[in-house]
Amino acid sequence: MTQSPPQAEPIRLTAFSHGGGCGCKIAPGVLSEILRNTGTGLIPPELMVGIETADDAAVYRLNDEQALVATTDFFMPIVDDPYDFGCIAATNAISDVYAMGGRPILALAIVAMPVGKLPPETIGRILAGGQDVCRAAGIPIAGGHTIDSVEPIYGLVALGLVHPDRVRRNAAARAGDVLVLGKPIGVGVLSAALKKGKLDADGYARMLDTTTRLNTPGPALAALDGVHAMTDVTGFGLAGHALEIARGSGLGVTIDWAKVPLIEGAEALAAEGCITGASGRNWASYGAEVVLSEGLPAVARDLLTDPQTSGGLLVSCAPEAVEEVLGVFRAEGFARAAVVGRVEAGAAGLAISRG
Repeated sequence: MTQSPPQAEPIRLTAFSHGGGCGCKIAPGVLSEILRNTGTGLIPPELMVGIETADDAAVYRLNDEQALVATTDFFMPIVDDPYDFGCIAATNAISDVYAMGGRPILALAIVAMPVGKLPPETIGRILAGGQDVCRAAGIPIAGGHTIDSVEPIYGLVALGLVHPDRVRRNAAARAGDVLVLGKPIGVGVLSAALKKGKLDADGYARMLDTTTRLNTPGPALAALDGVHAMTDVTGFGLAGHALEIARGSGLGVTIDWAKVPLIEGAEALAAEGCITGASGRNWASYGAEVVLSEGLPAVARDLLTDPQTSGGLLVSCAPEAVEEVLGVFRAEGFARAAVVGRVEAGAAGLAISRG
């Protein structure tokens, strides 16, 4: 009897990388140290948003009606399926345009792959995932750059347009504002569970649903007069990006833990130890500026610092605009958008209450 040839082991993209998704980000404390002495360089008057408040994208005024939103984002695989990886990376990159209130117009691909180790068809599937997300966003991938790399890396340069009056920064929150979060958190926990073989098919589907959902409400939210500030929650976690709003606006921010939406299963998995290394690095970087209320669940800190890949928009708006903001989210299919905190006068910092 002729024996069948041995079946090749399926390629696990995550085995090629030391980190994945937005968990690859340099820790905020280390990043601040790196950038401390870089200087500001040339700042033309048309540059509306630069690096000064760690905002989501640069914004350059073109004329009285248009400003260019420019950003880039790329990372190593957070999942093993190449198509899914491409979808997640592209969705995450385009999010920064939406977070500034812009509408994307085109993208450029950033492709670094271990060419001798990954088959061309696998790399092609990664690019196909990114292409399909860009098609869903209504934009072309108009070019890019490729290199041979030790680890697989994929992402986009994303460009968009916004009216100069509708740019929404992370540094313009006002005392008395309410904070609304568009997506539940827990992506990093689910990704850690995936690596440990603890994430079932339903959990993977939930992870994919949130990480490939484009933050399309951004432009409509920016058009509301009551929306003052906006950012997307990514690698520094909900706590880190809320703290950026506090620092940039010079105000205090409080997150009500009980109101924070969690991806189903994330809290239980975190309790089982499915925590990313990036979560600890985040806390080490900014924990001194965060006040944790007594009586919080043991995993609250881990989930608040959990790196979100393609996370939700965090919106700071006037109290009277809350229903409009939630209505915009829900009209776009973001059923779990929720009020999660508030902005108050006082020293810049972040407090976590039990809610």
